[in-house]
Amino acid sequence: MTTPETIVDPPIEKQVFSVWAIPPDDVTSRLKKLMEGIRAEFGGPQFEPHMTVVGAISLTPDDALDKFRSACQGLKVYTATVERVATGNFFYQCVYLLIHPTAEVVETSSHCTSHFGYKSSTSYMPHLSLLYGDLTEEEKKKAQEKANILDDTINGLSFPITRLGLYKTDTEDKTLKSWEKIAECVIDV
Repeated sequence: MTTPETIVDPPIEKQVFSVWAIPPDDVTSRLKKLMEGIRAEFGGPQFEPHMTVVGAISLTPDDALDKFRSACQGLKVYTATVERVATGNFFYQCVYLLIHPTAEVVETSSHCTSHFGYKSSTSYMPHLSLLYGDLTEEEKKKAQEKANILDDTINGLSFPITRLGLYKTDTEDKTLKSWEKIAECVIDV
């Protein structure tokens, strides 16, 4: 007598996901124009304008989608306000718009990160990246100046966040070609 073989499904590969707040279409168009203007001089990969709500976390696709759907429930539309164009110390925060950390902005991130079980070693700094790259301090200053020249009314810009997106964001892929939107939710008013 032979014993039946046990068929084991291969383990589901984990991937890296992030949750992004997506600006309204008119603001996205304005930001894309600004980003293209900076990239034309300083290079760097192309990416969609966004404000990270949950940073890169490794999950299975199904788990990520379940957590995203659950995190979207109970959220309210909130306002993001640009403080200024700033520069950072690493690739994904090269040149960015610093967003005023209002209670709504910070609480939305806390709400979503708790659903994802995401723990960060640093406190949440809301920002909207304009340029990814490894630039020298001098180049970053020039890119910051160029951003302020290309859109001299960007500081103080306020816009509603009505949509969140779940994105596959392999942080090892500096070309960003593998990055893609998996799901989107519209936040209740």
